[in-house]
Amino acid sequence: MVDLAGRHAVVTGGGTGIGAAIARALAGAGATVTVMGRRREPLEALAGELPGAAAVPVDVTDEASVAAAMATARARAPIAILVNNAGGAETAPFGKTGTDLWQRMLALNLTGTFLCCRAALADVTAAEQGRIINVASTAGLKGYAYTAAYAAAKHGVIGLTRSLAVELARTSATANALCPGFADTDLVQRSLDAVVAKTGMAREAALAQFVKDNPQGRLIAPEEVGAAALWLCAAASASINGQAIAIAGGEVM
Repeated sequence: MVDLAGRHAVVTGGGTGIGAAIARALAGAGATVTVMGRRREPLEALAGELPGAAAVPVDVTDEASVAAAMATARARAPIAILVNNAGGAETAPFGKTGTDLWQRMLALNLTGTFLCCRAALADVTAAEQGRIINVASTAGLKGYAYTAAYAAAKHGVIGLTRSLAVELARTSATANALCPGFADTDLVQRSLDAVVAKTGMAREAALAQFVKDNPQGRLIAPEEVGAAALWLCAAASASINGQAIAIAGGEVM
């Protein structure tokens, strides 16, 4: 059992999907949770389900927004756990990847993680068991076609995590990355919808393409990522630092 009573966890991108699953897992272990994201409605709906939770809007690509959101969260209690889950994926062949798409992917997935880590760092390092968990992707461990900008950003998240972990090693805090494969989230479902609409492929065939690299042949459940995040927050996980942990059914990286 992991006991997070008395610890304050901030989860970005926390309203739906993997972020919501992580928030539920941490709250279930007794943490006080603040969920952050751009869409207020799902944040408030989730916060209403979790005892003592709060919803704080944030745009992780905007430095002032991040600073204000973290200050609001800190007013509740010092931040002991930071989960950077906010992100998104846009696809295009490399030759058709415009500078705007490239910059959006870096801003949302990499710069947003950097800004949130920096804004919460003093709190996390002061905590008895501080934790930074960056949700990357298997795309941060290998390449996939049509995802150059997203994969580059997620590779950057893993590099950031590893460098930060070395700096944190002499504190009571750790930094790790979780790297899910294709997960059963609204984002992936919308991607499936787009593939079906664009190609006319049957949905079952499109799904088979998404999971073809996973030996288990399935989408990852968000709750599996939540369980991994909870494990990283345990006192017994204090020596797990600077790792990029694939949650992908045995997919070869």
